[in-house]
Amino acid sequence: MADGRRLVVFDWDGTLMDSTGQIVAAAMATISDLGLPERPPDAVRNIIGLGLREGWHQLFPELDADGFAAFVEAYRERFLSPDFQTARLFERAAEVVEELAGRGLALAVATGKSRRGLDRDLASTGLGRFMHASRTADETRSKPDPAMLLELMQELGADAASTVMVGDTEWDLEMARRASVPAVAAAYGAHARDRLERFRPLACIHAIEALPALLD
Repeated sequence: MADGRRLVVFDWDGTLMDSTGQIVAAAMATISDLGLPERPPDAVRNIIGLGLREGWHQLFPELDADGFAAFVEAYRERFLSPDFQTARLFERAAEVVEELAGRGLALAVATGKSRRGLDRDLASTGLGRFMHASRTADETRSKPDPAMLLELMQELGADAASTVMVGDTEWDLEMARRASVPAVAAAYGAHARDRLERFRPLACIHAIEALPALLD
């Protein structure tokens, strides 16, 4: 990078935020509310990390544009309902982010969330002050397309060799592969370790607190 710092790009859901359970519960309730064909929880876990449109199209390819709009509206209402507010930062996630920022690393987020959803989470968790930049699925192409990483590297003056992607899904690791960026697999999130290892990450970590020592 031009200023000599390295760039660490985090996925959000399932990597910094323990939100997989809330996503699955809200999606399953929405499917039931709308009378759509049942899908198993693992099918919902599989699409976590994709943009909302891309993920739900994968679940229900038969939905037309009107059906998709109704699904998204109902899902967002469920996800934001007080009854479904179970998501929290993973233990020590805030300390890890603060420690890495204190080392002078540039930090960013690349997520399948919407801009509104990410901004809400960055504000409520207090992590927004540590992030130099972010990209969401509704303002660029969804993972696993490399656009998010490429745009963040360009914005922050980083190259692939000085960047690390940290994510819990195969979509994160495939995005990193397409951008020629090394990746660290968060094996405590939505996708199982064996799926992540197929992408040959630098390492598979089982808690976010293992990241600082790895980056040494």
